Amino acid sequence: MSRRLAGVALVVAVALSLVAAGGAGASVRKDPKLAAEVPSSIASKGTVTVASDATYAPMEFIKGGAVVGVDADLAQAIGGVLGLNFKVVNATFDTIIPGLKSGKYDLGMSSFTDTKARQKVVDFVTYFSAGTSFYTKASGGTTVNGLADLCGKTVSVENGTTEQTDATAQGGKCKKAGKGAVTVSAFPDQNAANLAIASGRAQLGMADSPVAAYIVKQSNGQFKLVGKSYGTAPYGIAIPKGNGMAKPIQDALKELIKNGTYKKILAKWGVQDGALSNPTINGALS
Repeated sequence: MSRRLAGVALVVAVALSLVAAGGAGASVRKDPKLAAEVPSSIASKGTVTVASDATYAPMEFIKGGAVVGVDADLAQAIGGVLGLNFKVVNATFDTIIPGLKSGKYDLGMSSFTDTKARQKVVDFVTYFSAGTSFYTKASGGTTVNGLADLCGKTVSVENGTTEQTDATAQGGKCKKAGKGAVTVSAFPDQNAANLAIASGRAQLGMADSPVAAYIVKQSNGQFKLVGKSYGTAPYGIAIPKGNGMAKPIQDALKELIKNGTYKKILAKWGVQDGALSNPTINGALS
């Protein structure tokens, strides 16, 4: 399953090499008023350890031995506003929340979907909205508006993802309705799934919306997004339950939204469609 819904990382690669720009795109200054909101127990540490499973481009991945991506840039920007050094470290996804509980990590920024079940263990500050998106060849590709339009089409997905489950389920609905079957081609990694579309063996690809957007951005015009994203839900920054950091982080994000830094970071990675205008504390939809 995709990390967005079930917590296992989706390894993203495209046929072309990934090229990541450096820096958040704007200087970030400490806001003394907001810095004063940080609990003394955190402020005295100086460095805040942020855990991220860096296998999920463009949200987080490894480049040059460092964790980079949307979450890494946002972490640095939030830390700048609060006058703290946010140190992003690579960690296996399913160890992050236990690590927050044990005190090993101070924050988790790793494309966590804010869910009511997870809120029993950690607090969240929402910062991004993600769903599932469709993409196809820019020249000679196909058109869809949503899952119902998959009937009669060949869909390329990564094995074990929500997208594979959704496309397969839609195939059953198409068959029941007497429409053309959905041919679901599942591959061991996203690179293979992308190559199937580029070579014409599949008409359409499906991936989490920020991932699909990044694939398109890095394709040099080979792919384009089509249709509308579905299954949208908020990503949240995971914080140890009740430790007092939720409000400072929420307020820092609001400041980054206000001064334009937030949108510059998202635009740098091609995921501005996932922007939120009002980050909330524990804003799970389900």
